[in-house]
Amino acid sequence: MLRAFGRQLKRFRVRAGLERTEFGERLGYSVSTIAAYEQGRRVPPPEVIDQADELLDAGGVLKEMKEEVERAQFPAFFRDAARLEAEAVELHVYATQAVPGLLQTEEYARAVFGMRRPLLDEETILNRVAARLARQEIIARLPMPTISFVVEEAVLRRPLGGDAVMRGQLEQILLMGQRRNVEVQVMPLERSDHAALGGPFTLIETMEGRRIAYVEVHKDGRLYTERRNVRELEEQYGLLRAQALTPRESLTLVEKLLGER
Repeated sequence: MLRAFGRQLKRFRVRAGLERTEFGERLGYSVSTIAAYEQGRRVPPPEVIDQADELLDAGGVLKEMKEEVERAQFPAFFRDAARLEAEAVELHVYATQAVPGLLQTEEYARAVFGMRRPLLDEETILNRVAARLARQEIIARLPMPTISFVVEEAVLRRPLGGDAVMRGQLEQILLMGQRRNVEVQVMPLERSDHAALGGPFTLIETMEGRRIAYVEVHKDGRLYTERRNVRELEEQYGLLRAQALTPRESLTLVEKLLGER
């Protein structure tokens, strides 16, 4: 999809009689970035697609590809989940390995993708980080969705990317946790009861009232729509929230961990 978009972008640019240098200057981007867009190596932001369509007099052709280009930012196994997430009225996330993507800073996200094995190339890392940050727009969307997180305490103690990156990440969690539509809870290490030892998952409720569960394991994501399967994870999440620290207690713990760094 990115390569197809890039070919169309180049075709309209050439038709308009613009060199990459001039086209980049008008958009406010470097020649290398324009080349990356045209070669399908980087994902152009939605506003860039809109600007390019108007500047090149593409008649809406580039704009019509915007949604598919946006979906192409994500790994194939996550694309359907990303679409549902963006339209959700409720999101509930249980995280066991890393800070949830919707809460990650740019530096933390870069560290996470940089640790992937086999190694990801730099262009892929840039695309994945940009896509992860773009997902966070849902938090400020109107009408506001209801979003909650239960995060294992070990995740907040693991300094992925180093102490400086982790300090910024803990500060981000504190800021997000103060939003009216976001609640962050921490599952303490000392708890002897735990309702979800099976691993992380996300619960999604759509505008139409559909309830869906997303489970991801080792580069494979699965959406569950059958009520029985979703209900099981809803039950686990409800118990997790009861077993975890309250939102206020959780933010106090995050502040304590921040002070230790």
